Amino acid sequence: MSVVGNTIQPTLWVGVVQCIQLMNDLTMRYTDVLKLVTSTTFSSLTTRFCKGLHTSSKCRLNCRVSSSGASISVRRTIHASSPPQLMKRKEPSSVAQASATKRSRARLEVPDYHLTPSVRDEQTGDAIWPAPEAQMKQARDIILECARSQKRTIIVPDKDADGLSSGVILHRTLVLLGLNPELIRVHLLSKGQTVHHEHEREAMAALFPDYIFVLDQGSRKSGPLIAAPHTGLVIDHHHATPEDFPEGSAFCTANQSPPVVTSALLTYLLCEPLHAGVSDRTDWLCVVGTHGDLGTTLKWEDPFPDMSATLKKYTKKALNDVVSYVNAPRRTATYDVSSAFDALLSAEHPKDVLKHSRLLAARQEVNAEVERCTHTAPRFSQDGKVAVFKIKSEAQVHPVIATRWAGHLQSKALEIVMVANEGYLPGKVNFSCRVPRCAKARDPSVDIIQSLKAYASLKPVKDEDDDTDGGLPDQHEIPLLERLGDDFARGHVQASGGIVDVDQFEELMRLMRVGEKKEKKQGASPQKGKKPIDAGQSNKLTSYFGKKSA
Repeated sequence: MSVVGNTIQPTLWVGVVQCIQLMNDLTMRYTDVLKLVTSTTFSSLTTRFCKGLHTSSKCRLNCRVSSSGASISVRRTIHASSPPQLMKRKEPSSVAQASATKRSRARLEVPDYHLTPSVRDEQTGDAIWPAPEAQMKQARDIILECARSQKRTIIVPDKDADGLSSGVILHRTLVLLGLNPELIRVHLLSKGQTVHHEHEREAMAALFPDYIFVLDQGSRKSGPLIAAPHTGLVIDHHHATPEDFPEGSAFCTANQSPPVVTSALLTYLLCEPLHAGVSDRTDWLCVVGTHGDLGTTLKWEDPFPDMSATLKKYTKKALNDVVSYVNAPRRTATYDVSSAFDALLSAEHPKDVLKHSRLLAARQEVNAEVERCTHTAPRFSQDGKVAVFKIKSEAQVHPVIATRWAGHLQSKALEIVMVANEGYLPGKVNFSCRVPRCAKARDPSVDIIQSLKAYASLKPVKDEDDDTDGGLPDQHEIPLLERLGDDFARGHVQASGGIVDVDQFEELMRLMRVGEKKEKKQGASPQKGKKPIDAGQSNKLTSYFGKKSA
């Protein structure tokens, strides 16, 4: 029998087969099915039935489409009844490759942060966590001594969510322990500066402090924090050696006690045993600071403290939103860090921070700037290990963009994602580096600090065709690494960065050979499948498309 009508789409025939299959599932005879199909109009068959061709267990359907119409024939099957099966269409090669790529990406597993093996004490076998016990005891003693002394105290926190949260935790602890709030001052650093810059130390000295607490600022070997007599304590978690601290100051650092905690969590663990009210007043600040550095997907499992009650009380979403709000002002061109600290210090609940209009405006400003700068194309070092993005912005968005690209770029060779900002400070390049997700589980693990220092230690490579020096320093001069100063390759081994002069950064790019193609090995065989084009060939695409139609 045949059915003739308007132009028939192939998907409608799939609907016919689907309809017959449904009838077959209801144990109808194939002759009845045939009658049903004969009376069915194609306009009533919609594409929502088109899920694929079925092989019937009781009858087989043959469809034939031609320009004049279509025909359907049905014959009885002789095999035993079996459940209908779906015939799978073969994916195009490009689609199959894309699916395989997605599956391979999904299989990439990064170990949970809290599962990082701890360092054990050689004598007791106990984990040295979150910091060496002797350092923690000394830090607690200084905090208690400060509260009892009723003397002038300054807190110097870093500008991000981790640093500001740790500052508020310590501030509230000192007040709970009895220190007069009028004696506490907070010193926030200027844009692009560190606690080790001379004018910052002069500003601290002008407050005439007896106690100085430096939180989450990183550290390096230097002279005293101020020239006048004082008691100093550095609480930190950035990469440092035992000598990398200001002269005369005590320190408590988590950087050698994996899994390395944030400064906010370390400050919380130091202060929590000192007063019964610390936990209730600062637990949510601990979560905000920790999520600010370690990410919002961190699992609060052993050895980390159980924060499930805190997350349930305030909700994880609200706490993560606070991270974004608090981080925003310091990223803006105006560098309004004080508004973020004041919002945290005055807040009794995370929702109080989220109502702050200045923080909301700063967040919107930063999001717009990140969107503007994030689509810059990368250039790669010759060895393929470093992807470099260059942006120009007065906002501190380079760390955000580096973190974002680190979660997307995939390569067997890639080890570092670097975002360099040429517009943040005049005459300087501020850059942030992150380990891409594809390289986080590698053994040995990627050490950004050592990698950057290794590149800066290389000797310059001069182009053989270039008769000039190309701006490269003479080989007898001091190596670049020794000229970069203390603001190069700071931070963490997997999240580092620095501040260098523009010409020094360009020199570093030349040493890394950014943008240069990898040199081919001598004697390498030519790629398979590529044959040379016959020079005498006359039939070409250009001549084909150049012909005028008759």
